[in-house]
Amino acid sequence: MNQPEAAKDPNSPMASRFRGYLPVVIDVETGGFNAATDALLEIAAVTLTMDEDGTLRPDETFDFHVDPFEGANIEQSALDFTGIDLESPDRPAEPESMVMPDLMKAIRRAVRAHGCTRAVMVAHNAHFDLGFVNAAVARCNIKRNPFHPFSCFDTATLAGLACGQTVLAKACRVAGIEFSNSAAHSAGYDAEKTAELFCYIVNQWKQLGGWTPPMPGETEESESV
Repeated sequence: MNQPEAAKDPNSPMASRFRGYLPVVIDVETGGFNAATDALLEIAAVTLTMDEDGTLRPDETFDFHVDPFEGANIEQSALDFTGIDLESPDRPAEPESMVMPDLMKAIRRAVRAHGCTRAVMVAHNAHFDLGFVNAAVARCNIKRNPFHPFSCFDTATLAGLACGQTVLAKACRVAGIEFSNSAAHSAGYDAEKTAELFCYIVNQWKQLGGWTPPMPGETEESESV
């Protein structure tokens, strides 16, 4: 479906808030710590939206189980930590070559809908997730990666500042966000909780006067320096 023209306004609150970047929350579950050699087993993305008053909210969730790429390394300790059972008949996994193009297409669609020019990744310990996403994009030969190649928002750092906690579960509890340890370590759940935490921090900063949405017709270029 084509987006209405109003949704493509480059002066929308979202486009103005992050200098044309759309924050997209990502969580990955993997077969280890090495993005070049270890399997991507789950990936989830949560797009964000913004009300006219500048309030940031989670929007859509995209959640995929991924078949390990050919030759991928998988550490048993990683499976024990995440609880992923690769042989489970209830695990609806698809190959990276199907998952990654579909996910990148959905993110590009969200970028356009908010009048933004590119996505920027939000994740907890973000460079870990960014490394695995960039590696999967390269393996799938995707030419139009919507994400900035190295910049990201790390909620571990932001939560350390705003909540005094760097562990996702503890930071969520300080922020008043319900968190289930039994549901954690699935990409979909962790991405949604990370999205809630990021929105909480951004919205708290706005309430403290750190940012206000621009007036209609106002752009950065029109502001005097």
